[in-house]
Amino acid sequence: MPDLRQTRQKLKIAIGSLLVVDAAAVALLFSPLIGSQHSRDEQMNQLWKELQQKTRQVEPLRGLDKKIPIAKQQIDDFYQNRFASETSTVSADLGKLAADSGVKLAGVTYSQKNTDDKENANIEAVDLDRMTIDADLSGDYLQVMHFINSLERSRLFFLVDSVQIGSDQGGIIKLRMHLETYLKTTST
Repeated sequence: MPDLRQTRQKLKIAIGSLLVVDAAAVALLFSPLIGSQHSRDEQMNQLWKELQQKTRQVEPLRGLDKKIPIAKQQIDDFYQNRFASETSTVSADLGKLAADSGVKLAGVTYSQKNTDDKENANIEAVDLDRMTIDADLSGDYLQVMHFINSLERSRLFFLVDSVQIGSDQGGIIKLRMHLETYLKTTST
């Protein structure tokens, strides 16, 4: 039969050791090393806010591998559909926009610059030539606003560089506009 005194002694040592470990755990819980429940909650809230902020920062990057081919296709479509190949297409589109809005165009001059001067590397990369357009137009305020709005919404790409107001006679406004567009160059 086992010795009951020896077992009792081992049991007392084990219980004493557990009490010492419990006392150390309670002391550590209330010590400045761990902090109070309030400070732990604050730290947890701060870490949660940082996690949410980091998640919002990386959100636009999700699916980037799928967005890049879509963006490339959209760029190709833009260059294909928004730039004319011939000056006559630009002239016809500008005349149609003017007729649709009721504005009278006069003194329209077109000048084309080749990008061989390497002034814009992005234009050179897609084989575009810059075309500047100077036009005098007249119409009432509403017609002029419709014309400018239709330029901005046109299928062809027009960039309004400047607008100079001329005279105003009997409700007719005269403007001098300086526009830019780009023509696709034909590879030979």
